[in-house]
Amino acid sequence: MPNIKSAKKRVKVIATKTQFNKQINSGLKTNIKKANLAIESGASDKVEAVKVAVKAIDQAAAKGILHKNTAARKKSALARKLNAANA
Repeated sequence: MPNIKSAKKRVKVIATKTQFNKQINSGLKTNIKKANLAIESGASDKVEAVKVAVKAIDQAAAKGILHKNTAARKKSALARKLNAANA
């Protein structure tokens, strides 16, 4: 445990930010899994599921939880799967 006042505050702030980042990341993974499942099962709402997942990816990248290239790669993979399923 830190002794310096500013270090004690950093521990609290980091814990809060870690919890927030985990929450965003967990929701992001859930949306991506739902989109992949919708594509694989051929659900009628697969386009909508992909839109929701892409929006979540963009929001995570905007908040700095995902790197912009990682976000682009994830969106591209979803688009490729969706296009392959439609073809």
